[in-house]
Amino acid sequence: MDKYLQLEHLHMAFRTKHGAFTALQDVNLSVAQGEFVSLIGHSGCGKSTLLNLLAGLLTPTNGVLICAQREISGPGPDRGVVFQNHSLLPWLTCFENVYLAVERVFGGKEPKTRLKERTQEALALVDLSHAQHKRPHEISGGMKQRVGIARALAMQPKVLLMDEPFGALDALTRAHLQDELMKIVAATRSTVLMVTHDVDEAVLLSDRIVMMTNGPAATIGDILTVDLPRPRARLALAEDRRYHQLRAAVLEFLYQKQMRPAA
Repeated sequence: MDKYLQLEHLHMAFRTKHGAFTALQDVNLSVAQGEFVSLIGHSGCGKSTLLNLLAGLLTPTNGVLICAQREISGPGPDRGVVFQNHSLLPWLTCFENVYLAVERVFGGKEPKTRLKERTQEALALVDLSHAQHKRPHEISGGMKQRVGIARALAMQPKVLLMDEPFGALDALTRAHLQDELMKIVAATRSTVLMVTHDVDEAVLLSDRIVMMTNGPAATIGDILTVDLPRPRARLALAEDRRYHQLRAAVLEFLYQKQMRPAA
């Protein structure tokens, strides 16, 4: 496998008033360029911590993170991040929210006309050209998430990191954005790591599903290859035997091999 993104012997511990808390222990993972990988597991298994480490928002206690043969030592435009909370600036329009990121990455190298083109291209990619002059309070939750995705993609990142990007949305909006994300990833050939709690979402979107053991000291318990052909159609998969086998394998890991921790 092409080791485009590498996590080697990753260990993450936090200092607390009760002493050190080990969130992740000896995590090893390689991701190929253009691969879509989902991270799934029970709450408290370190999924978001792992994503924050890859984003450069946290520094590991031990271990190495590498992206495109360069060690990750902090945040950078080579890694775009989409959070569950869209984090849009409410006083800016959709266009201005995306333009701000474009200007930060390309402002010193390209004229303003090209920066505006990049912004418009990113909004068109998520089908939001018609809403570019609206402010966040004037659009729906699903549209806000699409602006967040456009903002991340506009920076042309090597890796797209997504932390439950559809978790706060209603079921129909979530399904629509999942379908849109599949089209976007196919068009951009992005390398994606996505945290999710949704088994169906993981199977639908992923090339591989990384299943985490329960915390503390969580690690990778198993990795499932999703060998469903692309492009994938939601309705067709509903009757697909292999889809249901893969879904059952994830459920078995979560609810038999890794029982939910007691409250």
